[in-house]
Amino acid sequence: MHSTHDYTACLSLVPIFEALPHADLKTIATVIRPTKQPRGTILYQATDLADTLYIVDSGQVKIYQLAANGREQLLHLLNPGDFDGEYALFKENQAHQSYAETLTEATVCEIRRQDFQKLLLDYPSIALRILNVLAKRIQLLEQQTTRVTTESIETRLALYLLDTADADKTDEFKLPMKKKELATYLGTTPETISRKLTAFEEAGYIKQIPQRMIQIRNRDGLLFV
Repeated sequence: MHSTHDYTACLSLVPIFEALPHADLKTIATVIRPTKQPRGTILYQATDLADTLYIVDSGQVKIYQLAANGREQLLHLLNPGDFDGEYALFKENQAHQSYAETLTEATVCEIRRQDFQKLLLDYPSIALRILNVLAKRIQLLEQQTTRVTTESIETRLALYLLDTADADKTDEFKLPMKKKELATYLGTTPETISRKLTAFEEAGYIKQIPQRMIQIRNRDGLLFV
């Protein structure tokens, strides 16, 4: 069994693991397979069986699709701390729809479904905690779907800021997503996000600070947007 290095820190970045106690992360780290890959290594191809969670420890990995003419369409880049394929740990007989290739020399932490599921059988308490995390995520997704279909973008953004502040237990926090990602999450455009944040600032509800920092100045104002 390999040394767990500090792969617990790597694991804690994956949503299904982030709320687990350190002891659980140490246990899960025992099934990590760290691999150092040269630039240009294909981690998986379209139609390959999806049975592995990949966490980038160092370097950069690109996820892309190939058009009919063979041209690459970049989907996203994975940087240190990013991951791909968490649901492969639970879903069987699913094929990849895209390709993953290292853009630089990279260290990638892999967890294979077979190893992960055996660990859950050996440690049912961890399985129960992960189920609890998944249930909370489903609840949040349902809440988010309801918001997107029934509430205005101002309300969705205001509630997102308040939820983030509550999660961080502070009224000054860093936006966890870039505006492009936040726009996708809230069902709007980055330009609209920028415009609404500026409007909130002008109304005295928030203060925008460089490096994506937000300071909430009037909670009631945001609650009744």
